Amino acid sequence: MTQDEPLRYPFTSEAALEPPAEWARLREQCPVARVTLASGDEAMLVTRYDDVKAVLSDPRFTRPSAGRGARVANMESGGLFNSEMSNILPQHGEDHLHWRRTIGKWFTAKRMNALRPAIAAMAEQLIDDMVAKGSPADLKACLGFPLPVWVICDMLGVPDADRERFAHWSDMLLSMTRYTQAEFEAAQQEFGLYMAGHINAKRAEPGDDLLSALITETDRHGEPLTDLVLISTGIGLLVAGHETTANMIGKMVAMLLADRGRWEELVADPSLVRTAVEESLRMDANSGLGMLRYFTEDVEIAGTLLPDGTSVMCSMAAANRDERAFEGADEMNLRRSPNPHVAFGAGAHACLGQPLARTELQVVLEVLLRKLPSLELAVIVDDLRRVEGLAVGGLKELPVRW
Repeated sequence: MTQDEPLRYPFTSEAALEPPAEWARLREQCPVARVTLASGDEAMLVTRYDDVKAVLSDPRFTRPSAGRGARVANMESGGLFNSEMSNILPQHGEDHLHWRRTIGKWFTAKRMNALRPAIAAMAEQLIDDMVAKGSPADLKACLGFPLPVWVICDMLGVPDADRERFAHWSDMLLSMTRYTQAEFEAAQQEFGLYMAGHINAKRAEPGDDLLSALITETDRHGEPLTDLVLISTGIGLLVAGHETTANMIGKMVAMLLADRGRWEELVADPSLVRTAVEESLRMDANSGLGMLRYFTEDVEIAGTLLPDGTSVMCSMAAANRDERAFEGADEMNLRRSPNPHVAFGAGAHACLGQPLARTELQVVLEVLLRKLPSLELAVIVDDLRRVEGLAVGGLKELPVRW
């Protein structure tokens, strides 16, 4: 497959739960393809599993950051990924590893297991409220969105009264094309001022939460974390800690209900919840852009020589459908094990919050299967609508009945 012109990225598909046709075609014919991003910048798109995993795991290939001599492609016309805020946190080397270890202490298996009863109780309450309002209902609005917001805000010690405000800020910061740069900057400033005030309040009255703990932490040189690092960490965790999981709850349930046999298999055997969650993550065809990497030296990928300074977009979702890595890659197998998908990335920049996301997805599915075994879609699958213009993929709503 030869390219006269770069392809516009991200791709679209006819149905919200189906992968774009370009994925399979590029994996087979053009595994390193020229694409134009929403910002108008050009990058190279990698779609095969082994290539994506190799690029994400190789420390020579870094996240784009400020101060580099060559032009680094922007993912969006505005948005969190291209803001100065994204460059405050350490992105490379020992500073980055120290920051990850510091944050990662809050996402251990022990902590996640301790959270499960509270997450289950909140999920039950939200489902009871949804049932009380009657069928049909929007599962995303009633459960998918509020649950992850509650969880991450609880971890960060954010007051209940402030949680509604994060939807707007998160939407603005993850926008690719929806808002102007001025609107994005205003939202970023509002969020930053809020987070600065919240951190000051935690200094005055520390609690048993992540931000209170971070205030007492130091960087790898023994210096206290700066206010800018604390603010950026808080905002990053609030946005990433609820937006992606909120969307994934809706997509996971939609995929499982799209084929009634899948849901009935889980109702009959709830022990499959863990593997079903992993398979839902692998099968997610509407996950968003992927991860951008910047090459600091010449490198060959799938027979294509990419020079120093190349911006490379790694599509984890396309890689997760690669037949070279997964037998029956386009078939949803709730019993698939092992399942080495790269939905959370790989290497030094893999998603820090993946233990929390997995815990929330498993608990939500367990509670839904127990409380609403008769759950079904209230629309045909082809009528499900995707969220447009955001860096993360999702459904606008998930109409269900029981």
